[in-house]
Amino acid sequence: MEQRNKDEQYMRKALQEALQALDKGEIPIGAVVVCQDRIIARAHNLTETLHDVTAHAEMQAITAAANELGGKYLTDCTLYVTVEPCTMCAGALGWSQIPRVVYGCRDPKRGYTDYAPRALHPRCTVTGGILEEECRQLMQDFFKDRR
Repeated sequence: MEQRNKDEQYMRKALQEALQALDKGEIPIGAVVVCQDRIIARAHNLTETLHDVTAHAEMQAITAAANELGGKYLTDCTLYVTVEPCTMCAGALGWSQIPRVVYGCRDPKRGYTDYAPRALHPRCTVTGGILEEECRQLMQDFFKDRR
């Protein structure tokens, strides 16, 4: 139960990042990277702001965490992200050798599990469904308002 509580605590931080994205008119996805029970990177989608299709929350978080650690491998870290990573992000996470990914809700249209289920590092464990309803509702509300 202790791990579940930690997962929820850090996912709430990722949700705060998602709300920052929402405030900027971005798709509300947020991420944090945790290393030894300390958040070392916080990020949210910046694709519209940066005019960059690769500026997903996970990509921003990977870069920030690598800069914080002074190396490209995130071997002692966990990524928390509000929505299941896409194929691109899963591939980058695989290259970073991150050992654990935790996400809020699935992405049935673009999620890596449907398109590239082996993109993550072979030793990476994945936990989905953490604060799932809050994460899903944020996305649904965003797209409902856009239509």
